[in-house]
Amino acid sequence: MRPLRATALVALLALDRATKIWAAASLKTVGTIALIPFFDLTYVENTGAAFGMGRGANKLLTAVSVGLVIALQVMRRRWPKDDRWLQWGALLVTAGAVGNIYDRLAFGYVVDFLHIHHWPVFNMADSCISIGAVMLAWGMKDEPAKP
Repeated sequence: MRPLRATALVALLALDRATKIWAAASLKTVGTIALIPFFDLTYVENTGAAFGMGRGANKLLTAVSVGLVIALQVMRRRWPKDDRWLQWGALLVTAGAVGNIYDRLAFGYVVDFLHIHHWPVFNMADSCISIGAVMLAWGMKDEPAKP
């Protein structure tokens, strides 16, 4: 991994950890802080996956996440080093997945706290995964299919 990407990975992991520590310290006792009409800060201890699916499947979700991170790293090594969409997309997905894996292993749940109304509560790691997945999809659009 190039030095800039390694630095970005560490920075994203630190930002994710810092925001989750803040959420646990500041929101756990109050639950929700309304900020604007469609956005709140809401403390949630999520033992499932996105959209509340798989509640209580922490061990399975951890194992699947670790496997996906490993598979993504194997694939990333095959992609062109100068393809920014693929390389940075992989970095964002990896950072987000590792951030949530840390929570699952350390606490048995993932701390979520960002709540756009009519959407599940999420965190910085989830944002990295989502943005990274879009970048990967964009970067792969021109990749030839392999048999």
